[in-house]
Amino acid sequence: MRTPDGRDCPYYYADIQRWHEGEERCQLLENAPDAARWTSKLCKSCPVPEIKRANTCPNMVLHAKIKGSGVRFWKGPQMVITATCKQTQGPVENPYVGCGHCHKPLNFVVAEE
Repeated sequence: MRTPDGRDCPYYYADIQRWHEGEERCQLLENAPDAARWTSKLCKSCPVPEIKRANTCPNMVLHAKIKGSGVRFWKGPQMVITATCKQTQGPVENPYVGCGHCHKPLNFVVAEE
């Protein structure tokens, strides 16, 4: 579904009907303690749409939490995304690329002329 800032996110849900807006929620934060703090303003800085566009591995599971602003109060709260691999049962260092175990690298062979 399209987020308020215009990006497509598979975890954003809005109950929008013809003349009124209903509830909005991030399905990635369901059953998490941070779910009550979530607002649609957090979608603007969330990296999930870019991660899902860059890596469509079915074995990668994303986890989200809301990080407080801390010392940098002008930044406000932000979404922090981590990932794990279902196949290796370990953390994924770079969710944009993946764990490196699920997909074999492509090898190009150039034939002689």
